[in-house]
Amino acid sequence: MTKCGFVTLLGASNAGKSTLVNNIVGAKVSIVSPKVQTTRSRVRGIVVKDDCEIVLVDTPGIFKPRRRLDRAMIASAWEEAEYTDIVAVVVDSNRGLDFDTQSILESLKSRKQKAILVLNKIDLITKPKLLALAAQLNELFEFRETFMVSALSSEGIDTLEKWIIENLPEGPFMFPEDQISDLPNKLLASEITREKLYMCLDKELPYVTAVSTDSWKETNNNSVRIEQTIFVEKDNQKQIIIGKNGSMVKKIGMASRKELCELFDCKIDLFIFVKVRKKWEDNPEMYKDWGLDFNA
Repeated sequence: MTKCGFVTLLGASNAGKSTLVNNIVGAKVSIVSPKVQTTRSRVRGIVVKDDCEIVLVDTPGIFKPRRRLDRAMIASAWEEAEYTDIVAVVVDSNRGLDFDTQSILESLKSRKQKAILVLNKIDLITKPKLLALAAQLNELFEFRETFMVSALSSEGIDTLEKWIIENLPEGPFMFPEDQISDLPNKLLASEITREKLYMCLDKELPYVTAVSTDSWKETNNNSVRIEQTIFVEKDNQKQIIIGKNGSMVKKIGMASRKELCELFDCKIDLFIFVKVRKKWEDNPEMYKDWGLDFNA
């Protein structure tokens, strides 16, 4: 008898949910960056361990929303948590109990949902402080189990995986055994380029930035031609991304192209355009592409 089930990761921004998903899957399926709210849409990472298929759901970080996009992202996270087999609350151990994490625990209580606690980044905190934090969090919420891991170094991951496998329901696999994500190629390509935006621009990057893959054409010589648009809200933001004589957008394109070639194992011809679209956050089509509810 095989097992298969969903494990939804909830947590504040930068708790390390995406890094944890990538570690367990053993491949990059969710983008990561030091910038908060990097994950915008839910990402499913799929991994098969013997006779068990684990579907890990990486969700947007939960925080106090300020705009429409924020509300849609948070609604997406809670929707995934409602229809899942296991909820895992991921906490940045070094940051400890903050307002966002406390809000997550209060919401879980009101929803009467069970959850496990995953204390991440344990390599950045002393053991006495880690144990005190675990005790504090378990006083606030009755977790099924508590795990202490480092998604970056893999410490404690085996113990977490073993518990997940033991507690998933019996049932047939939902995805092919060689599939590691359910993201469409076009959306995955957009996400890779958005990650490179974060890496290349860091603090200069405006939060209200989006990447759309407008065209994906496979050619006869095992190559793919991709056309993408980076949307910003102001002219000065466009100039930042383009850079002097196009140097920055070229740098972003080269980094994205390199990773896309490795990911899809073929030659990639990538063309990036930068456009100003005021209030692009009010465009329902973009939310549809991300799998978000525009009216959340």
